[in-house]
Amino acid sequence: MTTQEPPNKGGPHRGGLRGFFRRLTSSQAELEAAELRSDLDRHGATPIASCGERQRFCVAGTLRTVTLRPRGGAPALEAELYDGSDVIDLVWLGRRKIAGIEPGRVVRAEGLVSLQDGRKVMFNPRYELRPAG
Repeated sequence: MTTQEPPNKGGPHRGGLRGFFRRLTSSQAELEAAELRSDLDRHGATPIASCGERQRFCVAGTLRTVTLRPRGGAPALEAELYDGSDVIDLVWLGRRKIAGIEPGRVVRAEGLVSLQDGRKVMFNPRYELRPAG
């Protein structure tokens, strides 16, 4: 005779003791990455790790860095977007600054993904500033 545990309804004790110990032993970075990945559906976004080259995707995450880096003699604003699965560089050519594009900001971006020096890049993406969490 076996006993069956009741299904977890996602209440305040979601994950039970096992989930508690997983959260206790996980690093802050791991917890933040898991939270970012769980927000992808809410933003209607694809995980960056799943994005292929030369295809259009919608991605969402938190901006880690924002830098002004000239490309071909023209200004270019570059931002590294992290979604808990991977990073992608968002590059706006001809721009020195964009209001709201700053480290820590949650952004949803859409555009063509390409690879440059082994990194995923999206040039001149359409973007939407999103409220955090």
